[in-house]
Amino acid sequence: MTVPTLVEVRFKGNRKAYFTGDQLDLTPGQEVIVDVDRGQDLGTVSAVGAMAERKCAVGCAGCGAGQVPDPGGAVVRAASSEDVHLAGELRKAEEDVRRAVIERVAAHHLPMKVSDAEWQWDRKKLTVYFTAEHRVDFRALVRDLASLFRTRIELRQIGARDEAKRLEGLGRCGREYCCSSWLPELRPVSLALAKDQRLSLNPSQISGGCGRLLCCLRYEHDFYVASRKRFPKEGRTLTTQRGAERVQAVDIFRERVLLKAPDGSARTLTLVELKEELAHAEAPPTREPAAPSHLVTFDEGPTATTEDAIASVTPPTGAGKRRRRRGRRGGRRGSARGETDQPDTPPPPRDADDT
Repeated sequence: MTVPTLVEVRFKGNRKAYFTGDQLDLTPGQEVIVDVDRGQDLGTVSAVGAMAERKCAVGCAGCGAGQVPDPGGAVVRAASSEDVHLAGELRKAEEDVRRAVIERVAAHHLPMKVSDAEWQWDRKKLTVYFTAEHRVDFRALVRDLASLFRTRIELRQIGARDEAKRLEGLGRCGREYCCSSWLPELRPVSLALAKDQRLSLNPSQISGGCGRLLCCLRYEHDFYVASRKRFPKEGRTLTTQRGAERVQAVDIFRERVLLKAPDGSARTLTLVELKEELAHAEAPPTREPAAPSHLVTFDEGPTATTEDAIASVTPPTGAGKRRRRRGRRGGRRGSARGETDQPDTPPPPRDADDT
């Protein structure tokens, strides 16, 4: 069983849909005629085969698990030059259709803003896109438009961001809207993203042409989170070479950190310089080893001799210990017998008269 080839086709206003294109040699950028609800439409091929499956599985909010949706129809054939010319004439007439719809809306006093009108290629359906703050009962308007254009009318309510995506335009950065140029899906944007990026909370500074928060706040948020992990948190007190200093602000683009001391003085360091100071401040102080002393002193007594000095430095051997013990025991025994350790002295000479 052969797997049908998936084809991604885009229409006016960055609208896209998926179709099967078996037995057709299709390339991106080619104009094709596809089967749609109640007729046929003309679109441009944007992806074919595995590329179309990956784009859908990754970018869509509804199929985040990687499941490819069922194709809405099939690609009938490649569009001819006459088909492309007819589609161009319909695009030129859509502005007149939008003005006519605006007049009918004003006649019915409906609180809605008509954004765009889109003809189907075979003119069997006319889709009108509008924005409104609340739910609108437009049943009478649909009957009026059906009798005016003699075709099936579909009114579709869209949001402000979807309106900017369809109408296109230039943002505050001077480039084309991200939502209408390359951003595949519109994801929710909250004010917490602007706070994480340390941006001004002034609505005029962080809002796009649609009046909603900028889409770039969403897809740039991961970059800010990853970059700030390399920097110390604002408000943290660090111990540097100058003492305790508080982190006042960080600049992740220039990789600079603003520090403020308790006395009010401030200075700016690069991230590399700050890390070097912190490493130097945390390192323990090095102590120089004390020079070895080669001088040996002795507490010499009145009878100290050279042998005593040598014996105090060199531990005595076993034989020396025994010899000293025997000498001490012998001295004690001689004293007991009435002998003294004093050397014998000759008797004094006798005088002649003593004879």
